Amino acid sequence: MPHASQIVECTGPESPHAFDIIPLQPRNGALDAACPVCKGHGQWNVEIDLVSFRSKRAICNRCLGAGWIETGSDPLGVPDIELDATGHPRWYTRIVPAVPEES
Repeated sequence: MPHASQIVECTGPESPHAFDIIPLQPRNGALDAACPVCKGHGQWNVEIDLVSFRSKRAICNRCLGAGWIETGSDPLGVPDIELDATGHPRWYTRIVPAVPEES
């Protein structure tokens, strides 16, 4: 049985419903400032149903989903998964250079 829906598409983090039901990310102590793109959320809605609140989300490319950024020049360690030579997943820390602040 179909349910009622009111689907809204968001074009980016500046859209009116982009951050509906998305909490702010806690600062983990290693990062300095809230991300200027996602404003500390780490992600935003690409599409959201305003009736059921089901959504499709995009991860922020600026902060890599953390919601916080490094304001200095220190590289960042980001948890990631890769496949080893035998095809098994393996957790590792990917080192990402800090992104300079935009003027």
